[in-house]
Amino acid sequence: MNIQKLIQEQVQKAAQELYQVNLESVEFQATRKEFEGDITVVVFPMLRQIKTNPVQLGEQLGAFLVENLAEVVSYNVVKGFLNVVLSGNFYLDKFNSIRNTTAYGCVQPTENSPKIMVEYSSPNTNKPLHLGHIRNNLLGYSVAEILKAAGNTVYKTQIINDRGIHICKSMLAWQKFGEGETPESTGLKGDKLVGNYYVKFDQAYKKEIQALENEGKTTDEAKAEAPLMLEAQEMLRKWEQGDEEIVKLWKKMNQWVYDGFEETYRELGVDFDKNYYESNTYLLGKEVVQDGLERGVFFKKEDGSVWIDLSDEGLDEKLVLRADGTAVYMTQDIGTAIQRVKDFDINGLVYTVGNEQDYHFKVLFLILKKLGYDWANYLYHLSYGMVDLPSGKMKSREGTVVDADDLMKEMTATAKTISEELGKLDAYNEEEKNDLYKTIGLGALKYYILKVDPKKRILFNPEESVDFQGNTGPFIQYTYARIQSILRKVDFDYTNSLTNYQLNDKERVLIKQLELFPETIQIAAKQHSPALIANYIYDLVKEFNSFYQNVSILGADTANEKVFRTQLSQTVASSIKTGFSLLGIAVPERM
Repeated sequence: MNIQKLIQEQVQKAAQELYQVNLESVEFQATRKEFEGDITVVVFPMLRQIKTNPVQLGEQLGAFLVENLAEVVSYNVVKGFLNVVLSGNFYLDKFNSIRNTTAYGCVQPTENSPKIMVEYSSPNTNKPLHLGHIRNNLLGYSVAEILKAAGNTVYKTQIINDRGIHICKSMLAWQKFGEGETPESTGLKGDKLVGNYYVKFDQAYKKEIQALENEGKTTDEAKAEAPLMLEAQEMLRKWEQGDEEIVKLWKKMNQWVYDGFEETYRELGVDFDKNYYESNTYLLGKEVVQDGLERGVFFKKEDGSVWIDLSDEGLDEKLVLRADGTAVYMTQDIGTAIQRVKDFDINGLVYTVGNEQDYHFKVLFLILKKLGYDWANYLYHLSYGMVDLPSGKMKSREGTVVDADDLMKEMTATAKTISEELGKLDAYNEEEKNDLYKTIGLGALKYYILKVDPKKRILFNPEESVDFQGNTGPFIQYTYARIQSILRKVDFDYTNSLTNYQLNDKERVLIKQLELFPETIQIAAKQHSPALIANYIYDLVKEFNSFYQNVSILGADTANEKVFRTQLSQTVASSIKTGFSLLGIAVPERM
């Protein structure tokens, strides 16, 4: 039984014996740092049932706890707060339990665990991944890992937007200007090659618009009549009709992009259990709409288009099928959600998509509920803010996007420059150094992005992120490596748990911080927030560094102190490694 439960039972017993009152509940909070204590009982809410002075009530409850619970050694009362001091043996037992728990903090899923799918990345096949995709991928991957650690069965997926006018623009530009270029002939990654032709299409299209405007056309007329756009639209029609040559070109260029994406994902350290492709899903949902129309969920307008009226939910009418019978994105998303539940028997789905799509997902979830799908209550939009660089906003059509591969290389280079300036890696050979620069650089990038609440917009500063001081990835990695250095110097056996040891304040504080890890994982899973894990690990590292600076570990006075402090250091390192793995960040053994 946990300590809160024990204290709650004794407080309720005290209320019954001293005041003949059945307390409905007992409220706890962490003891404020300026007061002595390990856990605080909030007395004020009890005054609704027990009519007395809060300080007097706190004193009586504190005395009762000391008398009746071996784990409570003393207490103090500050206004309506009862601060309880727990015994050293309680924390020693707690620590031994933590140290001997495999994958401490994580819960293994069972056959009956909730099954949750997390969708992230979901790129277009007309351009490489960029900085915005990096935040999306890091968030989606981390949330999937956190949900898994909280005891859920998790499936990672993406839907690749591999059809539509955008890919036809790249295909057409390659036909016109490409002269048979391939990733092999150019040495370019396939996604970059195709992205270059998307930019070339836009450049040529703008020239055609300008020429038509010079002939007296309005901008709208020029855009609609530009020969390139008309050709791209014709190519899309041919693709939809299954034209053999167009489909062959589409498959070839898309494969170039998939190969390029795979390389980027591998470098970033993210993965997927299943890919969905829009070319396979864009017709899904039409039958569902027809069924919903017959059941009165949707209605048809005079022009034959199908809509849903969400005005009773404070929203407006939403189109789900065009007058010509073609699907819109909403139709496809309805069908894809239903298909995923069939494929994986999931009862929860997390969509990692930027906050500009908030309204879309609100509508999607409402429609699925109105269609009678119970699992729609467990759909979640992991809405996140954009990522900016100090130089400003990114625009993909103009080729000014911050490329994901380039950014990862830049992070590695920045880590190299700063590490060399600090002179930390003199004992390493070149291969070890390069591996470490990558670990530090990517760790800095991931931590900088994930330590921020997903809903907030980020201004990403590469140099600031690769700092060996403060709330950064490298600072935490360096602390982990420092502990590994301590452990390598140990020349005694520290495998056995101690049952009789006097804890000092720094040791108690560290154990209290370790104790919070399982709960932090559960809360992070509930809130879909890797930031809670990131900041928990930072707090743990700060406490360890305070312990390290104030207490001798291997040079301690007694054998028991050496053993215990080594065990404590190792357990902290293990939690850092576990926490960072939930963020997709590696930790170096040496640094």
